[in-house]
Amino acid sequence: MEQGAAFLMRRWQSRPGRMALVAPTLGELCGPVHGTVELPHRMVWQPVALRRFDLDDPYQRCRAYEIVLREAVRFEELRSLLAGALLRWVWPDLYLPPGVRRAWEDHHPELAAPGTAAA
Repeated sequence: MEQGAAFLMRRWQSRPGRMALVAPTLGELCGPVHGTVELPHRMVWQPVALRRFDLDDPYQRCRAYEIVLREAVRFEELRSLLAGALLRWVWPDLYLPPGVRRAWEDHHPELAAPGTAAA
């Protein structure tokens, strides 16, 4: 299962020196969809108050997803901080490094498909 994702990690970088990490399936992403999420300090080097994101606010939701997709180094981080259905919804609005976007779209073509986000 994680073998396919490991291939993508070798192929695409989220930034120089850091490989993109991709969840094997979107269905296993079972993070919160509402309320506040606090990202780990290693993802956001800020005080606790600035590491909290309101998932009900469109801007904050996208910002939190961008950070997790760019900074995650363990599959458990993806699984616990992202929700598959919400990722599909916000995908077109995310500002991501090209390597992250390509890695996720290569492994999950439904993200790149037109009409992925609900109107």
